[in-house]
Parts: sequence; structure tokens; C-alpha cells
Amino acid sequence: MRKTVAISTETIVEAQSEQPVLKDTVLTRLAEVANVAQFVSFGPDLKQRYAKIRKYDVDHSFGSVGAAAAALLKSAGSVNVRSFEPNNAKSREFIYGLTTEQQVTSEVGRLASLGLFTIINETIDINDGGVSGVALGNLVEFAPGDTPRCVEKPGTVSLPEKIAFDLLEKVYGFPPDLSRYSTSERVEFSLHPIRRGVKHDHTIVWELEEVGGFETRAEIFWPNRFSRFIGDKAFGLLLADALGLPIPATKVFARSLPPFTFGKTTGSGETWIRTCPVEQDPGRYTTHRGWLDPFELLAREDPDGTKIASVLAQEGVNAEYSGSLIVEQEGEVKVEGVPGYGDDFMLGRTIGLLPKPVKESVFDLYREAAEQLGPVRLEWVHDGEKPWIVQLHKGATASLGNTIYPGEALVFHRFDVQEGIESLRELISRVRNVDEGVIIVGEVGITSHLGDLLRKAKIPSRIEL
Repeated sequence: MRKTVAISTETIVEAQSEQPVLKDTVLTRLAEVANVAQFVSFGPDLKQRYAKIRKYDVDHSFGSVGAAAAALLKSAGSVNVRSFEPNNAKSREFIYGLTTEQQVTSEVGRLASLGLFTIINETIDINDGGVSGVALGNLVEFAPGDTPRCVEKPGTVSLPEKIAFDLLEKVYGFPPDLSRYSTSERVEFSLHPIRRGVKHDHTIVWELEEVGGFETRAEIFWPNRFSRFIGDKAFGLLLADALGLPIPATKVFARSLPPFTFGKTTGSGETWIRTCPVEQDPGRYTTHRGWLDPFELLAREDPDGTKIASVLAQEGVNAEYSGSLIVEQEGEVKVEGVPGYGDDFMLGRTIGLLPKPVKESVFDLYREAAEQLGPVRLEWVHDGEKPWIVQLHKGATASLGNTIYPGEALVFHRFDVQEGIESLRELISRVRNVDEGVIIVGEVGITSHLGDLLRKAKIPSRIEL
């Protein structure tokens, strides 16, 4: 049987052999080229086979299961016990989170009595704020709160390698230690805010396999599990920054991570506070010019901690014009806005005319974003020299002309824009799923948050002036 085993940055293939390569041997060879979780392994006879524990020599002999467990527990605080058979690629019993020498000794002894090999390794918490995933070719896929098997589940973010590395370094403050591996190797990894493993580093490698060279392509989408983790708005802006688009300097105060920053200074020296829901929820939560305590804001607007993932402190733009851009149903790009700050426009209170040079610069910004992401929707602020992106979302809308969302309805309710966005939310809650529609009456942009709400709810709707 041919078996691939990582022993260096170039994976080799062992020749046909009657002797199987055991799991702990593979792990030991992986430890020569990567940072792995600290471990000690034992045979069914309870003789130590391998040991990789920080501050000890490689394969240091501990003399007993208890002594090895004590050394691992002192270094890591908690350990797991994995068992396996020599002729079976699948693991047997797996015991998570043991915290005493007595527990470890008892479990390893019990498993050995069944003829099983065992690996004792440090417990690495998947809920420590880090991510796990797989790097392959020019592609990196990952998610928070999971193992590398997350790539087999829906909602895992997929990014080109360069974009993924840049994005993760901005969030965590360190680059993933994955660039050493070739594009023909499949790397299962995890990143951790607190350094772990034999080499005491932020990147842990769990598996390394030579799979050959082939083309890989990332399909970038959100919401995904990582965008929900840091907030939809934060993810869109972070991705745009990684793509080289103009994003105002932003500090993210997230629930599950230390603060992190990205973007470029606008020169205004002002601060805007923007709440960042788990998923886009247009116009519901606070946007404030000037400083607010982000944690007090989180506690006040989302006491359960389930709806708002983070708060953004963003440098303001010297706003000559502000507005939004959408791609309509048939692919037409529509730009709308007003002079000055765009709060009233986005909340549906006003609409204005934009100078041709401003519109053209926003179109140019859209083309730059769409070249890398496909159709996008964005909110922008123009400082008289160039537009800045203050919100970015993936995809076109279902709008066309004065139609916000297409469709027929038995009854259309007329809604005056002067009633405000909260009144529209109440109307939407009444007409949703009852074959009724909405006519927005007044001068309002189809790209405003009023339009966003109706599109998201998929309610037949249009604008009448």
C-alpha cells in the first residue's frame, strides 16, 4: 500500500511495505516541518514511542504515562487522548479535555488493555477566537469555532491565498505560517490568538498531504461564518481593504476578539461610530458622528449578545457628497446621493443631484471592486477628490427602474417616506407572506435603506414621486 507521509517541506511517498506507518509516526514526521500540538504516544504495552513537548528534548523519556501526562498538563492545562489500531486508518475512541494525571493514566491504561495505541496531546480550544481550515493551491478556506473539517460544512469562507493571508493578519496581528508549503500540498491548519504547540506559535498544522498541482479558485461570498463572527459590515470593509480599495481607517471592537484596525487615514481626524450586526440589517442600529463607548453601545442595543457582532470606530470623510450604488436586475449600475453627509438619504428623507465627475468616480470605484468580486452594492462618501467606501455588500439587487422588488400583489399599501424607517419596518411585518405590496411615496433613492428593507423582505414594491 502506498502511503504519503510528510517528513519535510517536500512530501515523499513510501515504497510498498508490509509495515504500516502508524499515526504517531506520521505526527512525529509532521512535527519536523510544522508546529503541531504537543504530544506523547504509547504502545499497547504502555511503552513510550514518541514525545514532542515544549522545553523538553525530542522524544524525551518520561518513564511512565503519569510522568508524561504531568509534563503535558503543566504545559497545556488540559489534554486529549486519541486511540488507534495499527492496521486501521480511522481513529478509535477519542477523549477530550482531561485535566488530571490520574484521569490520563487511567484512560491510557484502559485503552492499552484493548490492544490500542494512544496519543496524548494538548487540548486546543476551537472557541478561543481563532479559525481553522484548509490551504490548498491558491485557495484558503476557514471558519471560527470549528476544526479543519469546517470545509465540509456550509458557510465556510473561501478566499484567494494572498487576500486570506492579508485579511487574517489584519484581524489577528500575525500572518498565518503557511506560505512555506507548496501549492501542491493540502494543509489542514488552525490559527490561535494565544500561541500553542511544540514551537509555541500561532499556527498549528494538523495534516499535510501531497495532492498534486491543479487550479483552484475562490468563490467569495458573504454572509458566511467568519463574517457573522466579526460582523457583516466589518467583513465587507476588511475584504475591500485587502483588495486595495479606499477604506477609511477603522478600528473594530468585536465581542470575541481583541480590537484590530485596517484602512487608510482620510485626514479628517473625526470619528464615526457604526454598529456592525451579525448580518446586514439596514438602518436599525446606531450610526453616530463622534465618539461613543463601544461596549456600552453593545450592551444597550444588543443585551443578549446575539445580533451585533462588533462596533466600528471609523475615521470620518470630509463629505462633499455621499450616497450609495446598486446593480439593478438587468445589470445596470445605479448611483444616487446627496451633498454632504448621507444619513438623511440612506434613511429615505431626501434625494439630490450628483455632479457628473462625482458619479463617474463612483462608477470607476465600482468597476474596480466588481472586477475582483463581481456585482456589489456599496455606500460611499466623496471628499471632493475621490470616493471612499463606508459599506460593501456582495451581489446585485432585484430592483429595476422605480421598482424596488418585482412582483404582483392583491393589495398595495401606500407609504409616505415622511413616516420614517421604523414605521416601514412595522408595515413590512404586517404584509410579509400575505400577498400584499408597498408603494413608497416621495422623493427617495431606490438605493436607500427603505429600499434595502423591502428587497430583503422580498415584498413587491415600487416608488412613486
